[in-house]
Amino acid sequence: MTEHDENPQPHEPVGPVDASVNPRYAGIATFARLPRIEDVPRADVAIVGIPFDTGVSYRPGARFGPSHVRESSRLLRPYNPAQDVSPFAEAQVVDAGDIPANPFDIGEAVADIETAATDLGARVDRIVSVGGDHTIALPLLRALTKKHGPVAVLHFDAHLDTWDTYFGAPITHGTPFRRASEEGLIDLTASCHVGTRGPLYSKQDLDDDERLGFSIVSSVDIEERGIEAAIERVRRRVGDRPLYISIDIDVLDPAHAPGTGTPEAGGMTSRELLRMLRALSDLDVVGADVVEVSPAYDHAQLTGIAASHVVYELVTLMAARVGAGRRGGSQG
Repeated sequence: MTEHDENPQPHEPVGPVDASVNPRYAGIATFARLPRIEDVPRADVAIVGIPFDTGVSYRPGARFGPSHVRESSRLLRPYNPAQDVSPFAEAQVVDAGDIPANPFDIGEAVADIETAATDLGARVDRIVSVGGDHTIALPLLRALTKKHGPVAVLHFDAHLDTWDTYFGAPITHGTPFRRASEEGLIDLTASCHVGTRGPLYSKQDLDDDERLGFSIVSSVDIEERGIEAAIERVRRRVGDRPLYISIDIDVLDPAHAPGTGTPEAGGMTSRELLRMLRALSDLDVVGADVVEVSPAYDHAQLTGIAASHVVYELVTLMAARVGAGRRGGSQG
């Protein structure tokens, strides 16, 4: 059995494997070398893989994303200096393994994911899902809103993902947020896309997107007005609503994330994306996903490393919130 960095007292979180006694390249690749959910008595935040990519419209391969991101996370460390938080000490963070989903039937897969996410959400306070393609956002939102009602959605992506159908299919990686809006899963007054760019089918795409409840901070907006102005717009839009963050790794420029299915030139840098996430530390992030990592197109783990750091920042946001709530509860 693998030893972790300390012998915890009751209710103290179990942290990652100690890299000073067990090399980072050795052992099972859980995310950031964290304990598995079955190896701890309780959990607050879970990272779960969803290896499903039957909803893609161009390059396949995101079904291998969860394992690639885990391998790329081996170098992550327990203290996050940018947020001044030790996330794995603030909360019990675990790797919950993968959610199996039918690779031949999108409808059945979506139902499988919703059921598993609902069950996991009954065991842990918050979940970060690693895809998989962006189809998975729809069942994840269905599961999450059973606990929280409609949520603000902050969607980082090169694309709108509010299109209607592909080849008559209503649920694909290009349609999850249209379906979510139609089903009443999102707060229509507080949701926003960030980093969108590239050609559209027509100007009607933008009109439809606005009607479905999204405002847009595009890559051009970030270039022209700067990252701080983008942060201010996002924070003003989201307000104090429960927040779900959905991150398609193709929001990054292909120079930073080549390993993805539908790359578009002119994207954000990894530094800009991480800066925006850290600026949300006081918001109520109740769930998140990081999707569309396709390792067959990656080089030297560029995309996997970017995605693992994005997950780390998301986990830090959540763990800090859990820890603050626990301290506040104990004081009250």
